[in-house]
Formats: sequence, structure tokens, C-alpha cells
Amino acid sequence: MNENSPEVADPVAARVTPAAKPSKTGLVEIEQSSSLGPIQWIERKMLSRPLIGPLAVLIIATIVFSIVSPNFGTLQNYSLILQQVQVIAMLGIAQTLIILTAGIDLSVAAVMLLAQVAMGKFAVNLGVPVELALILGILVGVACGAVNGLVVTKLNIPPFIATLGTLSIFYALNIFISDGESVPYAEVPALFNWLGTGFQVAGATFTYGQVLTLLMFLLFAYILRNTAWGTHIYAVGDNIEAARLTGIRVNRVLMSVYIVAGLIIGITAWLLIGRIGSISPTAGVGYNLASITAVVIGGTSLFGGRGRIMGTLLGALIVGVFSSGLSLAGFDSLWQEFTIGVLIIGAVAVDQRLRKIGR
Repeated sequence: MNENSPEVADPVAARVTPAAKPSKTGLVEIEQSSSLGPIQWIERKMLSRPLIGPLAVLIIATIVFSIVSPNFGTLQNYSLILQQVQVIAMLGIAQTLIILTAGIDLSVAAVMLLAQVAMGKFAVNLGVPVELALILGILVGVACGAVNGLVVTKLNIPPFIATLGTLSIFYALNIFISDGESVPYAEVPALFNWLGTGFQVAGATFTYGQVLTLLMFLLFAYILRNTAWGTHIYAVGDNIEAARLTGIRVNRVLMSVYIVAGLIIGITAWLLIGRIGSISPTAGVGYNLASITAVVIGGTSLFGGRGRIMGTLLGALIVGVFSSGLSLAGFDSLWQEFTIGVLIIGAVAVDQRLRKIGR
């Protein structure tokens, strides 16, 4: 890997085998050998194409649930699934960026709540123009991301501990600023609820929030795949010392990742308001783990350096599909949680196996 812009978008994939050859798209093409068995062939394909696993799970689950429940396979139900997971998916983008650097952010939900409460405080209580209040709320998310980045890079505190601490700090500030009270729908400015506005497509209702979510995934998929910044993120996550030796300014990369993550979370706060129709200091408290779940099931390695942003979207959709499918099939919510747990363990087990192959 040179220090300018290496061709390989996923450094771990580049070490699959000495016979691996980078393709024009930046992905690794594996020279298949007749001596490889079907399991080994699948494993190597999954290593060079991280989206294969979660995509296969999503397709199989969709087919099975469509057979079990006729109401599952409707366009309206697919729209509902996307509505249910859009906030988690957006948080998952921020989480993916951080996990790719071999970090983790336990404060994403607290930052989101603080940002949306700030929006409400500025617009409803302080009389700040709605557009400015929205921007200021998003900047609160950016500021929180910068705080996380400074704690990690300047104080050299591991991301898990750093964000565990800021989780408590941001959530306490959220309750303090909001006084523990929600802003009801009638008092929420129309602009704040705009992302929850629906429109019809083939008889199914979609929202502008869903459109924004998909556009954000496409944007960051492009950024990670086609920019030097994206390449540096993978390099730092794969081997931080090797990244330093190639001339990458590691702390600058980490700081930028946490700031960009804060920006995404600030935008997600706007999305959350449109989703629930009000501003609540307690809505989405459990989204920290949910965002990590989407990232892990989507095939991104918790050890950094390997994964795709679109995998996180697939991971969030897998969670939504299983929750919806099991519910329509008459299963208790208990079994929905059970299934998600199995998926998480399975995804991490597969990641561990692929990491051994990639060494």
C-alpha cells in the first residue's frame, strides 16, 4: 500500500492469498483452484466480496417469510420495514465509519437525543428561526463527535471507554436541557417533521426520510470506495502502525471520522423527529446496540479494516425483515430478540473465520 491512494479498497481482502490479483474496480479477484472444496470456495468469495453473506441471508429470509405469510411480501410491508429501520440504519453509517477504524461508539443514541432536544430548545423555547435551529442542532451532533474524537486521539483513551463515558455525559445533558419533558407534535415546527412526510408509490407509502437514508448510504459507499479518505480509514483500521509508516496522519483520520460521524448523527436526529412526530429525550435510547447490531450483521469486522457501508444497510434490513416476518407469522417478540442474538453470534463467528483465512 502506498501513502497516496492504494488500489485496494479493503486492505484485509488484499491479503487473502499470494495469488490474489486486484481488479480494475479495486476488489480482489481470487484465482480459484480446482483443489478448493465448496466451503473453501465460499469462504474466499465472502472474504473478497463482503456483501455476499448478508445479501444471501436477506434474500433467503425474504423468500421464506413471503411463503409463510402472504402479507409479508407486499410493497407496503417492505416500506414499513424500511421506515422501522431507517433511524438505526442512519446511525449505522456513523457506527460503520468508526468500527472500520477498529473503534466503536457507544454514545450514538445519546448524541442523537441531545441534538434533537437542542433543535427543539432553539426553535420552540428560544424562538430561533426554524432553519437556523435545525442547523444548530446538527452542529451539536458535530460538536459531540469532535469531543469523542479528542478524547480518543488526544487523551489516548480506547474508543470503548471514551464513548462509554461520553454516553453518560451526553445523556445527562440531554435530560438537563429538556428537563425530561417532550415537545408534542402540535408544537414541533413543520420543517422538523418534514422527513416523516409520506408520498405514494404503487399504492405504498414512502417517506422523504427513507429517501434521505438511501441517499446517505449511496454517498458514503462512494466516499469509502473512491476517495483517499476512505482508503485511509480502511488502512488505519487494518493496521494502525503500518498506516503511520506509510505516511497516513492517523490522529487526523480518526478525528475526522468522529466529526463526520457526529454530522451524520445530527442529521439522524432530524430523521428521528420526523419518524416519531415529536421531540422526546428518551426516544431511541436503545439504538446504541441496535446500530452496532446492523453493522455486525452487515459483515463489517469489529476488529476494523474490513466491511462495506452497504452491508450495514443490509444488516439493518435483515433485522427489520426478521422482526416483521416473525411478527406476521405469529411469533412472540421474545423470539425476535432470540433470532437477532443468533444472527449476531453467527456474523461474528463468520468474521473470525474469514480473518483467519485472510492472514
